[in-house]
Amino acid sequence: MTRWVRCFWDEEGVWFYFELDKDGYVMRQVELQEPGSKALAAAWLAESQGAQRDGRLAEYESVYGLIAELPISEWEGHDPQWLSAHEFETVWSQARRQLQDRQRPQLS
Repeated sequence: MTRWVRCFWDEEGVWFYFELDKDGYVMRQVELQEPGSKALAAAWLAESQGAQRDGRLAEYESVYGLIAELPISEWEGHDPQWLSAHEFETVWSQARRQLQDRQRPQLS
C-alpha cells in the first residue's frame, strides 16, 4: 500500500514530501524551501537506482537530489501530515519542472 505524507523541518524551513511503500521506505521525495516553495529535490528511487547502474548517479543527484535511506518510521521528531495521491502528484510535477528548468541553458 502506497502512502503519501509531508513534514516540515522548521530549523531549515523545508517541507519534505514523501511517497512511501508499505514498509515506510521512500520511493519518491520532494523538498521545498520556504518561503516561496523553491524546489531543492524531486528524486525517485527507481530513477536513482537506474542512474547508479549506468554510472550517472552523481549527475542524477546534482539535478534531482537524494532519496532518504531510512524508513520514515525511524526518523525522530517527524510529525507527518497525510496527503492524497493527487496532492503529492501536484507537488511532484511542479518540483520536477522547476529542477529541470534550472538545468536548461539560458539563452541570452
